Amino acid sequence: MNIKIAILRGINVGGKRKILMADLKELMGTLGYQNIQTYIQSGNLIFNADDKLQNKGIEQELENAILKKFSFEVPVIVLSKDNIESALAKNPFYKADADINKLHLTFLNELPEKDKLAFVESLDFAPDQFKIIGKNAFIYCEDSYHKSKLTNDFFEKKLKVKATTRNWKTVLKLWELSK
Repeated sequence: MNIKIAILRGINVGGKRKILMADLKELMGTLGYQNIQTYIQSGNLIFNADDKLQNKGIEQELENAILKKFSFEVPVIVLSKDNIESALAKNPFYKADADINKLHLTFLNELPEKDKLAFVESLDFAPDQFKIIGKNAFIYCEDSYHKSKLTNDFFEKKLKVKATTRNWKTVLKLWELSK
């Protein structure tokens, strides 16, 4: 069994697309996943999956099951524990004296095409900063993330990939729970 982390986009925000974590946990159990944990109401799952299952297959299965049970679409990105550990090590803004309240991580469901990536990297949103490494967009927001232009929609539209963002405290907690 492999430890996996599923990150759902856009549930329980502003009273829309509501899914109780107990219901989500139960749904995961019916799909055959084990040792299922949830973390906060924004749709973070840590669970064990069969070694043979690939992340993309789990994403599709979970998206389909949510659509069937709750009657709305929810994008899902599935990561391994190693993906989270790699992100922790590669964040260019995460230093010993960093204010982690200003750090965020946007997870991309696939590698962006080189031409789209080059265009996005040429943009400047100072004082906010970002750096895309692999399937991670590391974000530093001088003010609040909600005031930044570096949103899920921005990365999805410009890079033509699915994306979902978590604050750095949540990323650290997901890593801790996946140990």
